Amino acid sequence: MMMEFFNAVLTFNFLQNALAAAFLASFSCGISGTFVHINRITFITGGIAHAVLGGVGAAVFFGFSPMAGAIAVSIVFAVILGLIRFNGGQHEDTVISALWGCGMSAGIIFIYFSPGYAVNLSNYLFGNILLVSKGDLISLSILAAVVFLIMAVFYRQFAAVSFDEEYARIRGLKSSIIYIVMLIMIALTIVVLMKVVGLILVIAFLSFPSATASIFSSKIPKIMLLSFVFSFVFSLTGLGVSYSYNLPTGAAITLVAGFVYIISIMIRRYYEKLF
Repeated sequence: MMMEFFNAVLTFNFLQNALAAAFLASFSCGISGTFVHINRITFITGGIAHAVLGGVGAAVFFGFSPMAGAIAVSIVFAVILGLIRFNGGQHEDTVISALWGCGMSAGIIFIYFSPGYAVNLSNYLFGNILLVSKGDLISLSILAAVVFLIMAVFYRQFAAVSFDEEYARIRGLKSSIIYIVMLIMIALTIVVLMKVVGLILVIAFLSFPSATASIFSSKIPKIMLLSFVFSFVFSLTGLGVSYSYNLPTGAAITLVAGFVYIISIMIRRYYEKLF
């Protein structure tokens, strides 16, 4: 079955575009997913991911680019959730849940009142990497470059805040600002992954590759590299399974990632018992 898929890749442009998009998404995912895993901020990431639909819906309704709407709202929500993280107190989870629900609900309503809303909603919620165009690839390339640039400039600050926030503050780092910049980087990655697995599954795909990578290494650079490799392998395998059995692509990719993660945990525990 996979051989048929690889033969099809050599023939069809839409599959070549899909693989290019998977590569770009995996690159961004390897960087941002590592910090999501280390900081254990899946819930905050989920708030950003689902709120992005509000930006997509508003952009579709007012006739703007859905990608531009997604980028704008993801950055705004990243800043808001970053501020809540440091000032929200005991009600932090409740506020994040409220923003999560309101953002997604607003997006659904905007798309509902837009022509052809059903198709658009399905694509953004569940992803459709097979419909990626050359223009989309350019946008994804720019976003991936921005994610890499942010990581390259702030890598040491991100690492310091991730492992010892109090020590970083004593050293003079403005932890809140660094944390918000990190969330903005993650938000841009979410917009990239939206094209691959959809907004509903983006949290899982941000988490699985980095979590799997952390089983084999505890050093940030190695986790990033392994996470990138795993992300692309998961995407490639999921695409092949989807093509061969006519399954939803985003769901197939995420299931492959989840399956490998569970198997990796089981193998690690087995070897820990032996040694």
